[in-house]
Amino acid sequence: MHLQAKFIQFGTLPSQLDTSSLLTVYSPHALQLQFKILCALEPVLSAVEGCPSCLNTMPAIEVTHLQKTFQTKRKAAGMSGSVKSLFKPEYRSIEAVRGLTFQMDAGELLGFIGPNGAGKSTTIKILTGILHPTGGEAKVLGFVPWKDRQKLAYHIGTVFGQRPQLWYHLPAIDTFTLFGKIFEMDDRDTKMRIGQLAEAFEIQDLLETPVRKLSLGQRMRCEVAASLLHRPKLILLDEPSIGLDVVAKQRIRDAIREMAQLENVGVLLTSHDAGDLEALCRRVIIINHGQIVYEDKVSNLKRKFLTSKLVEVRYGEEVPRTFKVDGTELLKTGKHGVKLRFDTRTTPVEKVLSHLTDAGSVVDITISDPPLEEVIAKIYQTQASR
Repeated sequence: MHLQAKFIQFGTLPSQLDTSSLLTVYSPHALQLQFKILCALEPVLSAVEGCPSCLNTMPAIEVTHLQKTFQTKRKAAGMSGSVKSLFKPEYRSIEAVRGLTFQMDAGELLGFIGPNGAGKSTTIKILTGILHPTGGEAKVLGFVPWKDRQKLAYHIGTVFGQRPQLWYHLPAIDTFTLFGKIFEMDDRDTKMRIGQLAEAFEIQDLLETPVRKLSLGQRMRCEVAASLLHRPKLILLDEPSIGLDVVAKQRIRDAIREMAQLENVGVLLTSHDAGDLEALCRRVIIINHGQIVYEDKVSNLKRKFLTSKLVEVRYGEEVPRTFKVDGTELLKTGKHGVKLRFDTRTTPVEKVLSHLTDAGSVVDITISDPPLEEVIAKIYQTQASR
């Protein structure tokens, strides 16, 4: 591009000014300085012009050989053990994260799951800058979290399901307003943003109610909305649906999916609920003992490993001892209920439900996925057999 056009493009010259009138408006010294700056930036500007979307294609998260080891003190029982640990302490090392390497694209919805103690929350805390890793590298939106934590905070949102960020005794609207001040948002912009999030998460009637009086589902909707107040490019959700009922979970899932689509927000989700993955994520990473044991599309995970269903049925009358449904495994029989398991690849859900309803007057019925621990075990068995 011609240098005069570059002057105009970057606002140093008005577009209607021609070269012959430069010296009548700008001093020779100022023009010379701007000319030198633009000449120095010529290669960079040309590269940006040739790739206008390069910033949008930068990965949201890049993790390479990430490690985190905790040192814990060991103490024997009793007073003697306390005295010994005081003068001759013994420590043991716990590897919470072992050489994690993965990448998450901008705007992606990624599931990050595993059993308790797998290293999920530790990884999240490293990616948000709360913890320093023992080894390895990580970048979040181009920032090194533990070095640029303050800068990164303006571009990410976080929700820890068991650690609320809303002030317990104040209405949620007060915390929202405070967050607007913390993130240096204009008062008018904060008010408009609160209205937008209130509509998306259906919390218009909850904002002026003290948080302590909200149900768990209502509070979690406010928590997720608060994390999106400053329009982050990435939101990290650590078990946001823990303890919620089916309706509350679905509301949060719908709201998160809608906001992610509207604003191209990347979502890194950790959860013990396979339903969260099915509803929100396209790709999933499963970790155990700090290591990645499976990484693939959610559709492939469902097809390979989430093939069985658990069914619990409660009847209005007693269940006969000879109760049986073809194509299912009877796990438990009670006076008024049964628990079954079946493989969806060989036995359709509709067939099982038809048999169960024909067997008596159904009071309640629940269909669920197997525990995540069983899925992990099946993955290990599959890998061991290769």
